[in-house]
Amino acid sequence: MALKTLATKTFQGRSERRRGITDRPVRFRCFLQNTIYDVLKNRGWVESRDDEEWDFYWCDVGSMKDLFDRGYFEEHMRINHFRNHYELTRKDLMVKNLKRFRKQVEREQGRLEALKCDFFPTTYVLPSEYHLFVEEFKRNPDTTWIMKPAARAQGKGIFLFRKLQDITAWRRGEYMTAYDKEQNREAVETYVVQRYVDNPYLIGGKKFDIRIYMLVTSYNPLRVWLYREGFARLSGTRYTVESIEDTYVHITNNAIQKTAPNYDPDKGYKWSMSRVRQYLIAKHGHEIVDIMLKQMDDIFIKSLQSVQKIMINDKHCFELYGYDILLDANLKPWLIETNASPSLTASNQEDNELKVRLLDDMLNVIDMEGRLTGKEKRIGGFDLIYNDGPVYFDEAGVETFNLNTLRLNSFLGCANDRNVQLRHLYRQNQLIKRMEKAAAAAAAATSNNTN
Repeated sequence: MALKTLATKTFQGRSERRRGITDRPVRFRCFLQNTIYDVLKNRGWVESRDDEEWDFYWCDVGSMKDLFDRGYFEEHMRINHFRNHYELTRKDLMVKNLKRFRKQVEREQGRLEALKCDFFPTTYVLPSEYHLFVEEFKRNPDTTWIMKPAARAQGKGIFLFRKLQDITAWRRGEYMTAYDKEQNREAVETYVVQRYVDNPYLIGGKKFDIRIYMLVTSYNPLRVWLYREGFARLSGTRYTVESIEDTYVHITNNAIQKTAPNYDPDKGYKWSMSRVRQYLIAKHGHEIVDIMLKQMDDIFIKSLQSVQKIMINDKHCFELYGYDILLDANLKPWLIETNASPSLTASNQEDNELKVRLLDDMLNVIDMEGRLTGKEKRIGGFDLIYNDGPVYFDEAGVETFNLNTLRLNSFLGCANDRNVQLRHLYRQNQLIKRMEKAAAAAAAATSNNTN
């Protein structure tokens, strides 16, 4: 890739030029002392003290408000969160925004298109939607439900249940008396209750979910990068829906799994995304897996579109999201949650190498040094999948450019190898040709029957 001192960018229809930081090291602040700190130092960037100016700030979500309220940001400064990131990363707000977006899609594009937004389980917010939940519960009395604190992470406070009495505390908290309010008593913690996906796809009899990284560099226009490398987090205990009280069976978060009595970090509780992809292809074939991956792409884009209009866009901000996806037994992907601060602490050497690559590639996309042209579709392991509209793969090998042959510039689980992209595109085109041939044969048969 040719590197340039001047980078060109387009903003709201006009072209402007900015100069990257080329005459000195980038100055950074970082509240963590793990992988991100090491990557920043290894790039030759210089840590800024509290009384010094900075160019790049990796801050925690707790200090965001104060930082925005006090700070004046110069043109080149970059911060790792959008101000109201919680609209997508807090569980109750994410569901609220997804429900609103689904209704909007149905109103504007029809029910068939809205069905593509059914990628999150039936969900209610407690205590505010307790009565709605009870009605649903009574309609489906044998259903397993899962309770999650709306604002906590790392699997804390999560439990499964099948009886209403297990959550009566939230019902009581719904009705605060005037005396309670007068005494400024703390309200009941907000939870989300979801229909539990009790038919998960299993690997070796064990449940898993998939962590995928998305980088958003702008919400207006929406600009989204998908990282090819991710990983599956496997439970260390064989799955059974009968043992709903056993969190080690049902919650695959590493913070929970590593507390299990039989936990052994050398047993392989994490699979790389490329390994997961190869495993699924071996079991089900390329075509089935390609459909699954396309559905995942839809989840990423539609979830971000659901908050695009309410997100406070700021050219100084970017966000590295950690998406958690669950596959059911039919290979349908479900969005479990979106994390604003995905863990950057490595659990082993392989995990460390992945996160170092991820963060280094992320910093290349952010481009503090002004090296990029602004036309790149791939930077390291990141592929640009949305830039004010879908971004399509258009390398050599495409015979005609039309909606039947173009595919999204998405290569989740692929190696960083251009030949892999071309082979995948070839398979996609072959699939399209077979579908067109089958459709033509069906049309001919219909025509003959009519005659």
